[in-house]
Amino acid sequence: MATLALAVIAGVWAGWHGALSAVLGGVVNIAAGAVFAVLIALNPSATATGTVRTMLRAEAGKITVIVLQLWLVLTNYRDVVHAAFFSAFVVTVLVAQAAILVQD
Repeated sequence: MATLALAVIAGVWAGWHGALSAVLGGVVNIAAGAVFAVLIALNPSATATGTVRTMLRAEAGKITVIVLQLWLVLTNYRDVVHAAFFSAFVVTVLVAQAAILVQD
C-alpha cells in the first residue's frame, strides 16, 4: 500500500517515470523480504544455533538482493527519478520494520 501511495504521489509530481521509479523502489524491498522468507522456510532448524545461522544467511541473502536490485535499477533505467525511487525504498524499509513492532 505504501508503494502504491508513493507511486501515485510521484506520478503526479514527476509523471510516468516518477511513478515507475517509486514502484521500483518499493519492489526492491518487497522482493528482498520475499527472498528472506523463502530462505527461512527452506532451512528449518531445531536448535538455537541452527536458527541463528539460518537467520543470518537469510539476512545476507536479503542484503545481497537489495544491493543487486539497486544496482540494476540505477544502471539500467536512465530516466529514474532518484527522489521517488529512494523515498519509496526507505518508506518500505520503515513500514516493514514498524510492522514487526505491532502486536495483535
